[in-house]
Amino acid sequence: MVNDHLSDFVTRIRNGYQAGLDKIEVPMIKTVAETARVIAAEGYTGTVEKKEKTLVIHLKYSGKKPAIMGIKRVSKPGARRYSGIKKLPRVWGGLGINILSTPKGIISEKQAKKLKTGGEIIAQVW
Repeated sequence: MVNDHLSDFVTRIRNGYQAGLDKIEVPMIKTVAETARVIAAEGYTGTVEKKEKTLVIHLKYSGKKPAIMGIKRVSKPGARRYSGIKKLPRVWGGLGINILSTPKGIISEKQAKKLKTGGEIIAQVW
């Protein structure tokens, strides 16, 4: 039984890249699906397929190097972390992205700046 589905999702992506897998499967949860969509839209993973009760995420490589150098869960169930748009932390010197849960949905920091909205920092990808 998994209590924190987003942490499980982040760990599966990290382990999939370390093992050199082509794709990973994660349980279909709305927040996980939206987070996977944002990561794919930013170009860090390949396509995301929805099957019956699972998501199939195709991992992306550049030669033999993974497209994602690191991924980290920031806000946890016991310690939530919120930020306004002007005080978002920089990820890996500006080369990575923050993924936010906002009133407008789960979006990347680029979209949050366009919409001028802050929120809970779910994860960081670089």
